[in-house]
Amino acid sequence: MKIVLAYSGGLDTSLALSWLQRTYDAEVIAFCADLGQSEDLAEARSRAERNGAAKVYVEDLRHEFLARYAFRALRADAVYEGKYFMAASLSRPLIAKRLVEIAREEGAQAVAHGATGKGNDQVRFYAGITALDPGMRIISPVLEWDLHTRAAQIAYARTHGVQTPAFKSSPYSRDTNLWGSSVECGPLDDILLAPPEEVYTATVSPESAPEDPELVRLTFERGVPTHLDGEALGPVELVERLAERAGRHGVGRIDIMENRLVGLKVRGVYESPAATVLYEAHRELENLVLERELFQYKAEMGRRYAQLIYDAKWFTGLRTSLDAFFTDVQERVGGTVTVKLFKGSVTTVSRSSPHSLYHPDYASYEAENEFDQRAGEGFSYIWSMPARVAGLRRGGASWT
Repeated sequence: MKIVLAYSGGLDTSLALSWLQRTYDAEVIAFCADLGQSEDLAEARSRAERNGAAKVYVEDLRHEFLARYAFRALRADAVYEGKYFMAASLSRPLIAKRLVEIAREEGAQAVAHGATGKGNDQVRFYAGITALDPGMRIISPVLEWDLHTRAAQIAYARTHGVQTPAFKSSPYSRDTNLWGSSVECGPLDDILLAPPEEVYTATVSPESAPEDPELVRLTFERGVPTHLDGEALGPVELVERLAERAGRHGVGRIDIMENRLVGLKVRGVYESPAATVLYEAHRELENLVLERELFQYKAEMGRRYAQLIYDAKWFTGLRTSLDAFFTDVQERVGGTVTVKLFKGSVTTVSRSSPHSLYHPDYASYEAENEFDQRAGEGFSYIWSMPARVAGLRRGGASWT
């Protein structure tokens, strides 16, 4: 039997690599997606080889992740429950896609992942893999084995000579990529307490951020960021540079009570410095170039899009149809927005676009302008007609 394992190089997937070989008498191929995480992927490759992987794939998918997944969510202004930019959620369809592609190339009969049964990722991997290859067998070692304590994991590693990353005393569970990071468990389970400063790795405390604000100029074409302070940059470099600058000002910290797909309420602490800035700038640019009805309707569809991403429904007809809608809307979303970074906040200070619907000659309250003030009474009369008729029907009775 041949199995392709989604391999992070961490403790669980290092154990899973060994466990799969022994439990299924299988040849295991490790696949590690480079999405801009902080781990040493060269060391992860070496560890996989030492633990008996038949082959190891370490693929740089950062550009594809941003261009085809994160930036699609940005174009949609998709934010789960109004706060979470879904860095982890957006990466799972891409990992699932490559798992299936590698399994087909290698003639594997199954794929495996290290997600637990309590989180969202087990559903995301299962749904993605099944949509792409309904006949592919999916193995979830963490759901099958009995290594549910740190002591049991250490004992297994020692018994079978499994090379693992250093066992750390940190109580936190982390997931990181270019678009953001998530932290759970440990002291964060006590929702009466503020997150300890130690949980943050990409942003400084707003209180200790620079005393002087910093201006950042972002240019968009068809809803996609293309320039930072006038310099044309590819997605990876633009996001990396922006994340560093925003993080230096404490921008991008999020602490929410999150409704998980599996039905649990959990506390999620996230850092998304680049995404926080890009969403602010993109939304302001849309408000400048889209008429009111389209802007408001698109916001509703953005919320629906976020729900699809979070709920493991990337590979669905509704998602692709919504993408077609957003692609059409974004044709006019081009221009430049300048934002101010200061003490954990990001604020738009200027915006411009060749497609701007702002017309100062009409919008100004100065006496000399193009707007016909006399038209206001007739407009107000017609607009308030339903209220007028209802008032006549009530016969002057007051509202309660």
